[in-house]
Amino acid sequence: MKYNRINVLGLGNILFGDEGFGVEAIRAFEKDGDYPETVQFVDGGTQGLYLLDYIESSDAVMVFDALIPLDFESRVYVYHKDELPAFIHRKMSSHQMGLSELLGIAQLHGRMPERFVLIGIPPRILDLGSGLSGEARELLDEAVAEGRTILQEWLQE
Repeated sequence: MKYNRINVLGLGNILFGDEGFGVEAIRAFEKDGDYPETVQFVDGGTQGLYLLDYIESSDAVMVFDALIPLDFESRVYVYHKDELPAFIHRKMSSHQMGLSELLGIAQLHGRMPERFVLIGIPPRILDLGSGLSGEARELLDEAVAEGRTILQEWLQE
């Protein structure tokens, strides 16, 4: 199957430490590659429902976010469409509830993308102006590598 539109979204607030992981991940992802026009990188920040079209109008969506619960092991987590865990419905940040709502609305509209993947980490530091923690920086390259592997699979389908 050829995907006409693939959106790679980074969610989070770069002003609050590891909360900016998703945005930093897509910046690194986009910077270090040459991708076809069908792939769009979106700094979703904390836009919530304003991102609905990026999900509903796509054949495949990849989301990077620091929404894994704090008590989880510090590593990269990858969840595909049918594996999304219940905890994404818990509000841990200003944008996360928006992700849950976006997915729910897209499902209600019957417009969920064919492929959907969430790549995330548990945030360790959420202090104002702190930038990514050392742990999050170490996981950034691994998360981006996971994303690239998945994107290449999508592009070859």
